[in-house]
Amino acid sequence: MGFSFALRVITAFLSTRQIAAQLIGKEQTEVHPKLQWKRCTGKGGNSCSNVAGELVIDANWRWLHAKDGYSNCYDGNKWNTTLCPDNKKCTANCALEGEDYSKTYGITAGSNALTLKFVTKGQYSTNIGSRVYLMKDASNYEIFKLIGNEFTFDVDLSQLPCGLNGALYFVSMPQKDMELRVRSYCDAQCARDLKYINGETNSEGWEPSSNDANAGVGRKGACCAEMDIWEANSISTALTPHSCQPEGYSVCTDTGCGGTYLLDRYAGTCDANGCDFNPFRVGVTDFYGKGMTVDTSKPFTVVTQFLGSGANLQEIKRFYVQNNVVIANPEPTIPGIFGNSLTQDWCDREKEVFQEEYGEGHGDGTGACMSLWDDHYANMLWLDSNYPTDADPSKPGVARGSCDVGSGVPADVESQNANAQVTFSNVKFGPVGSTFAQSGGT
Repeated sequence: MGFSFALRVITAFLSTRQIAAQLIGKEQTEVHPKLQWKRCTGKGGNSCSNVAGELVIDANWRWLHAKDGYSNCYDGNKWNTTLCPDNKKCTANCALEGEDYSKTYGITAGSNALTLKFVTKGQYSTNIGSRVYLMKDASNYEIFKLIGNEFTFDVDLSQLPCGLNGALYFVSMPQKDMELRVRSYCDAQCARDLKYINGETNSEGWEPSSNDANAGVGRKGACCAEMDIWEANSISTALTPHSCQPEGYSVCTDTGCGGTYLLDRYAGTCDANGCDFNPFRVGVTDFYGKGMTVDTSKPFTVVTQFLGSGANLQEIKRFYVQNNVVIANPEPTIPGIFGNSLTQDWCDREKEVFQEEYGEGHGDGTGACMSLWDDHYANMLWLDSNYPTDADPSKPGVARGSCDVGSGVPADVESQNANAQVTFSNVKFGPVGSTFAQSGGT
């Protein structure tokens, strides 16, 4: 992926579009959790004002039932063929229900902090993971214009072991959806595991997952550029822009989607791999982890700077702050890769040294997502272990973390680490240098 393409991943334009109307259930009144964050203007994090935001959960986690009753339209990992003989009739027959965020999903927000719990046992079901979006108000996503600015947050992932991912990232969803219970999620994997795509169900051609009792894939996928500023557990972390063509939200079908769901990851128009900076993967194995330079047994601050102006992104820089010490990204130790920030040259060198294929395209992403998930496709080994598993770990780019290649199996993670959680807090956004004090760093 060329960095010139990646720059458009983080421009700030979102387009609206007309989508089909969805039906809203009336069994559960929904109250969006509130999350306060700060917009900064001055230098050093001292000139920041509070912004009142709120959160909404992705439609994939909601109860979907008959509009005139309680029959499930989607049960386990299969669709009700009577209510859902095709996408249009399914959309007309089924209603998305409101939810209790804490009791059903283990999602709690108070003041400026959000906690996502991994496994939550409710009265009627057991919930695994979640994905929520930051809203400006009850009707609109919050829009972040990243170029020339920085995005900062605190994170506590001390309780996230191998196989889990507590993520904060941006994707180019529409700024406003017709109905807020159908979030128009999309990503650079051209997500096909979505129950709703472009306002309509994705029930046609649905294939239930062989190892996930709650998921499957439909014929359609939702593609868009993705800026993964934070994918992490207590072992490994990665900063990864993914590009797409066309620039915004688009719908693919079957083998034209590429991404996670096909053997040919590059069949679509998005860069499924991206250009990533993972300290362990570039040879610095003692930088990030419990007891290391960035000590993941304790909370810390993550700062991501997008240097440039207008539509011209020049560089993405990363800093950490812990115990009042500013810590810069480490310098790689793998021959052929140098520099501790993402630039066009850096991505080109990584591509050559790791001998990986990157896609091309571009996109514009600004919708902020926060999620906690396990991986039914690759056991999260691409983040925290050796991947591909059949490759020589000494080959540059294969070793990504210290987790065993047998770790991360979702059934094991869900049974052994049900109490895992991640907390995001103290979100700040503003011009470069406005959200934290850079002096005294390493």
